[in-house]
Amino acid sequence: MDCVDYQGSDLKMEFNVNHPILFILVGIIIATVLAQSFYFLIRAYRRALAKGMEKSLLKKTIISSAVFTIAPAISILVGVISLSKSLGVAVPWLRLSVIGSLSYEMIAANNAMNGFGETLNGEITDPSVFVTVLWVMTIGILLGLVLTPVLTKKIQGGMIKLEKSDAKWREIFNNAMFLGMISAFLGFVFCDFANLFKGDTSALIAPLVMATSAIIMAVLGILAVKTKKRWLSDYALPVSMVAGMAMAIPYTAWLA
Repeated sequence: MDCVDYQGSDLKMEFNVNHPILFILVGIIIATVLAQSFYFLIRAYRRALAKGMEKSLLKKTIISSAVFTIAPAISILVGVISLSKSLGVAVPWLRLSVIGSLSYEMIAANNAMNGFGETLNGEITDPSVFVTVLWVMTIGILLGLVLTPVLTKKIQGGMIKLEKSDAKWREIFNNAMFLGMISAFLGFVFCDFANLFKGDTSALIAPLVMATSAIIMAVLGILAVKTKKRWLSDYALPVSMVAGMAMAIPYTAWLA
């Protein structure tokens, strides 16, 4: 383990991705975000009462909303577990609790690690690598925060005008943007697929995991429509993610 020396001091701190100071710092940030959420919840509740809404309706809305946040919370937990092997628990907990996405975080962290000739297969022991990974993940996700207040109004205005003039082209444009985003992640899944022709069957692991998750997602989606059970669609994402990750274990044992 590398040690960080503080010039002019006898203090030495051993680097550890799960150091208590990280949990303290992360805990302060998350507590601040939770306090803000609670503040606006109270403000919204009081405003609703002032508008004449019934307490029973508000209570039912709050409870149902809380229940249906469990599904995305499972997805976040899966992301924290996935990244904790290399980055520890505190940092993924912060990244995926405040702002972040598992698909983005994994790609950003892995690309940063590749720059050092390493992969996300074990705990990071070099503090310079750890800091670099955090900067890559943070700067990348901050772009959305900066551009959203600047461009969102203009984009929405353009979409409204397009819908009024030609609703069909608006739908095509929306689908094209969505497929473009998905294509960026598909490239990451299939980037090593050419190695299959060199006899490296491990190149099939990522595509098989993706296919497994996609099939489960589709099945749950169809069942949700057929049975009209909303909870199936709410839990389709975390179930498909967990199932895909679980199947990665036998796929790896078989193909690696």
